[in-house]
Amino acid sequence: MPGHQAYAPAQGSRHRYHRNREGAGPPRAALFIHTIADIAAGFLGLWILLYLLDANQANVFVDFVHGMADWLAWWSQDIFTMDTEGLRVLLNYGLPAVIYLLLGHGGAARIRRA
Repeated sequence: MPGHQAYAPAQGSRHRYHRNREGAGPPRAALFIHTIADIAAGFLGLWILLYLLDANQANVFVDFVHGMADWLAWWSQDIFTMDTEGLRVLLNYGLPAVIYLLLGHGGAARIRRA
């Protein structure tokens, strides 16, 4: 068009959305760590919810979620031994969920900054 000047970014400046090979590694690693932590915490939170809502323990899905939660929280089993079963499950599976979230999100943030 006559009189219309095309936009050209300044020489040497990097566009905000420009991706190079060096910058592609750390964000993907951070996203992977972040996602794994979220999935782990999701399984633990789902098991807490299913237990507190008295889900059918014979159901295949409930059994799968319970098995995954047990596997993820093996190190924290019976840290808390309360008489109230619901509170015991909440604390023994909630603690690892919170720790996985803190470590996963913190580690991902640290990788993004590096």
